Amino acid sequence: MKVTVFIGIGANLNNPKAQVNSALIALSKLKKSCSLAQSSLYRTPPMGPQDQADFVNAVAKLETSLLPIELLNELQTIENSHGRIRKEERWGPRTLDLDLLLYGNQVIEEERLTVPHYGIKQRAFVLVPLAEIEPQLTLPDNSQIAELMKQTSNQGIQQL
Repeated sequence: MKVTVFIGIGANLNNPKAQVNSALIALSKLKKSCSLAQSSLYRTPPMGPQDQADFVNAVAKLETSLLPIELLNELQTIENSHGRIRKEERWGPRTLDLDLLLYGNQVIEEERLTVPHYGIKQRAFVLVPLAEIEPQLTLPDNSQIAELMKQTSNQGIQQL
């Protein structure tokens, strides 16, 4: 059974624009999946420590028959192939970050995976590209993307 998923993409190391574009290509080639849409690229200030480069962010919309944990494994494989090194530091610089934002209308709370992504409602670098490709999107808790956009400042996000 196919389900619609949204993947958040971010990078701020090793030519972040190229990293994000490469990730979009890799996502379009995922097994048991089909790319449906991708947002524009956006430049955003770092969320955590400010002594790092701005991020380039985007969101991809896919249809997949991969199970949630299988999809997470595939996303982490793509991250690793882009030189991602996982550190204890939260919100630090990275070559590539792929976040499973939504998996259909499911709510998933497992050790390795929480969906919807915990920051989806507050982060302009997620909301703006999501709204670009799916302006009528409703989250599993019935929150509307359009309403969340009204409640969130643009947080310095700029379309590239």
